[in-house]
Amino acid sequence: MIIDYSPSSSPPFPNPSPQHSAEKLKMKIKGLCGLLFFFLGIFQSPVNGRPLILSLSRPKPSDAAPFARWLVSQSSWGVLNTIASDLGGAPFGNVVSFSDGVPDKGNGIPYFYLTTLDPTASNALKDQRSSFTMSEYPIGTCGNVDPEDPTCAKITLTGKLKVLDANSDEAKNAQTALFAKHPEMKDWPKSHDFQDISGLILSLFTLQQLTATSF
Repeated sequence: MIIDYSPSSSPPFPNPSPQHSAEKLKMKIKGLCGLLFFFLGIFQSPVNGRPLILSLSRPKPSDAAPFARWLVSQSSWGVLNTIASDLGGAPFGNVVSFSDGVPDKGNGIPYFYLTTLDPTASNALKDQRSSFTMSEYPIGTCGNVDPEDPTCAKITLTGKLKVLDANSDEAKNAQTALFAKHPEMKDWPKSHDFQDISGLILSLFTLQQLTATSF
């Protein structure tokens, strides 16, 4: 069978009408939008926070000490406050990542991976005093309440920051803990002089279920 496609001949299939072409285009767009929303629905984080990163079950808030250890072990970031001498001794808060140990084996001591190019580490070298605050809200176990709601627990650790000896066992353990929870840290530029820093806890304050507890 020979088909002549010269301008004088009629095409073997009729050209679709403009209205038909428009309908087909609308159908394709709807299909693409449907796929987009489907994948966004799969990969979107919960509106109330990220999923639990560890497998430890949530203790009763009335059990203050176990609950505090759980909150620290489940969290991966918080606000670290230092004293800024270049701001006249004003407090300086900064969002930082941390880890208190490998999954399910936290020791309650927060370890940080900081660079002196950042004001937080620079401040800590001049004045070790600090506080570190975490909230239960990012974990995703507060439901629909506001992050400030007392039923959504929060914890503040107060103490001193210290730079760990790079050759010490504690520094190696700190890096293992940090890289286990934050794998991309391993690829951060070595030229930025990142150092392992631990928080020496002198006091601890938690607030949950309208009950404030200090240790």
